[in-house]
Amino acid sequence: MKVFHLPDIQGEPVDPDHFTGEATLTRMDGLCEDPKVNAYRVTFQPGARTAWHSHSGPQVLLVVEGRCRFQKEGGPIQEVSGGDAVCIAPGEKHWHGSTPDAPMVHVALNINALTNWLEKVSEPNYEGQP
Repeated sequence: MKVFHLPDIQGEPVDPDHFTGEATLTRMDGLCEDPKVNAYRVTFQPGARTAWHSHSGPQVLLVVEGRCRFQKEGGPIQEVSGGDAVCIAPGEKHWHGSTPDAPMVHVALNINALTNWLEKVSEPNYEGQP
């Protein structure tokens, strides 16, 4: 059994090559070993979001607080609230972040997954324009 005490883990700023806006990340690498699960608690300030990306395995987003805005390539922008969860399939190109007017916190669980980072989400795309 492994226990991660979040107050004891130092958060870090996110990589500006892979995110737009201000966000912080707390890593819980090696949360589980079989299957391998890495967990990341990410706090997004209003308007912050990831770049487009995909994962080699599934990713589960557990929204802790706020509203999470996300989009799958070719689909509409969607939103869920604190307490909701989103499952992203392996290879699915997507992005996720906060809404323009409020912060959001989620825990991302990457299951047997490596991340393939792609281009940043444009402001018009983030606002729901084609």
